Amino acid sequence: MKKDIHIHTYDESGKMTCCSLEEKINAKSEAHHEGDGHDHSHDHEGGLSWKAYLPALISLILLLSGLAMEHLLEAAFFKGWVKIIWYAVAYVPVGLSVIKEAWEALRKGEIFTEFFLMSIATIGAFAIGEYPEGVAVMLFYAIGELFQSAAVKRAKNNIKALLDVRPKTANVLRNGNYETVDPETVQIGETIQIRVGEKIPLDGTLLSKKATLNTAALTGESKPATILKGENVMAGSINLDGVTELKVTKLFHDSSIARILELVQNATSRKSKTELLIRRLAKIYTPIVVYLAIAICVLPYFFIADYVFTDWLYRALIFLVISCPCALVISIPLGYFGGLGAASKNGLLFKGATYLDQLTKVNTLVMDKTGTVTKGVFKVQQVKVFGYDKSRFLYLLASLEKKSTHPIAKAIVQYTMHPSLLPVQNIEELSGMGLKGEVTNKVILAGNRKLMEQFDITVPAETEDIVEAIVLVAIDGKFAGYLTIADELKEDAKSTVTQLKRLGIKYLTILSGDKNPITQEVGRKLGIEDAKGGLLPEDKLKEVEQIKTDPKRIVAFVGDGINDAPVLAASDVGIAMGGLGSDVAIETADVIIQTDQPSKIVTGIKISKSTQRIIWQNITLAFGVKIIVLILGAGGVATMWEAVFADVGVALLAILNAVRLQGMKWK
Repeated sequence: MKKDIHIHTYDESGKMTCCSLEEKINAKSEAHHEGDGHDHSHDHEGGLSWKAYLPALISLILLLSGLAMEHLLEAAFFKGWVKIIWYAVAYVPVGLSVIKEAWEALRKGEIFTEFFLMSIATIGAFAIGEYPEGVAVMLFYAIGELFQSAAVKRAKNNIKALLDVRPKTANVLRNGNYETVDPETVQIGETIQIRVGEKIPLDGTLLSKKATLNTAALTGESKPATILKGENVMAGSINLDGVTELKVTKLFHDSSIARILELVQNATSRKSKTELLIRRLAKIYTPIVVYLAIAICVLPYFFIADYVFTDWLYRALIFLVISCPCALVISIPLGYFGGLGAASKNGLLFKGATYLDQLTKVNTLVMDKTGTVTKGVFKVQQVKVFGYDKSRFLYLLASLEKKSTHPIAKAIVQYTMHPSLLPVQNIEELSGMGLKGEVTNKVILAGNRKLMEQFDITVPAETEDIVEAIVLVAIDGKFAGYLTIADELKEDAKSTVTQLKRLGIKYLTILSGDKNPITQEVGRKLGIEDAKGGLLPEDKLKEVEQIKTDPKRIVAFVGDGINDAPVLAASDVGIAMGGLGSDVAIETADVIIQTDQPSKIVTGIKISKSTQRIIWQNITLAFGVKIIVLILGAGGVATMWEAVFADVGVALLAILNAVRLQGMKWK
């Protein structure tokens, strides 16, 4: 059965309480405590309350003043029972809670805990008259726990800040009026209103006649979707056109953002192999050292003529203090959690420490196209005109398209960039085909092939081979030209590919459901030769499974849509674009990029490698220092003060080393 690693927190009264590291990391936001609604262990800024430091401060003041009276002032009264009581009072604020936890653990049959070791070592120090050392050991242990708790809190706050991008409000219809409320209070069956540009906060069915939504993350299609009344709309889509109304079909806690929060709180359930190995070693290592400490105290009696019990007990107590494995078993998971916090601060969400390790091994990166390396938005790529001046052609077309709210129309108007456009008369939107209108007494048609066929307009054969979205234009009954419109590369896509190659990613592939010629062109622009389009979800899965038949290939897949979920699950590391990513993709993936920037993949690899490096630094430091001081302690060279450094000092250094991750720059 797994033994938990325990750490302490402090309530406002300064009392030390214990929970497992996993429970601590997974604990929900203290701001949501039930009962009196107050955060009992942290201040409003998210750090530890000053009251948490009070027990350690009291002990420190009493210890320093006691040492001053004993060694500097050489006060005559500071002897005998006065001295014992003084140091005992200094010991109680930091030691009482540890002794209590040791007792509770003993009642459960857990003997070899850090609480038991610290309690025996410090009480033993009092028993042989080493009062200051007894107080110091427990004091520095408490300080180490404070550092540890602060480190966890800091990392967790980074994750909370990251997740705080979720929609905070929903406009819900109540009593005939729309009220702005917390999305968590909206019930199934209620009506919500979404304005232009807003992210839909809840799943629902469309009540409006139609809506144009950016659903690239959900479908893998770069072209915005036109949703009709009665059709389903998923949370995470962005409303592009007019005020839209939905009937809610799912509660807020069933949304993707709520599930991400739950996954964050359970991030350490998937532990790294390094962490699991250290846990197993610690469970064997601790009892061995306890028995060795007993042997150090007892065995010399049979071999040494001038055996003095108190001297050898002191050596054994030093050995016990050093043997406490908290520096090792606490600093390792805190190192990983420091990496998780650093990642979240930089827009990345790892669902477990194991994926920090796994990402360092990746040598093959497979990417979706739409919404991953491209923006999933329209931009005019080419304009070809027949028998018209190009500027005049665009001026007339933009004047007509200005009256439309369709994303393609907006792309054309934005491309034209005329400061003022011409008035339009008799404008008519022909459903599923395009627009018709009069501009300066000229009849303008703009739309697809069906529109041209309806008005008997002859279209050049060259347009049939164009794979991008195309807008055909006729003026006064004659074909006048066309525009091609395609998705646009994300600004950091090309630099990302370059940096990935520098980081040792040997194989780069693009797999897309979009048309193959489009996918090939995107690959060419990015410098990726292996690019395949026209793939169904099962085709993508087959491609990745084929790659994985090579045991030397460690595969990461980056995607954002529902159609990417099977591949995300099958890859060694699944990475999802979380800003607009689908619920299924986010839930299936191992790593989530909240900002939708492909360059964050590079950041994630850098953080993973730095985390692994710091973890091994901590392991080396903890083992190295402990072995040296264990030998010195057994030989009678090291004192309790060296033991304190070997245990608590190393733990503090390891924690501070892990915290460094969150302050590093990842450009």
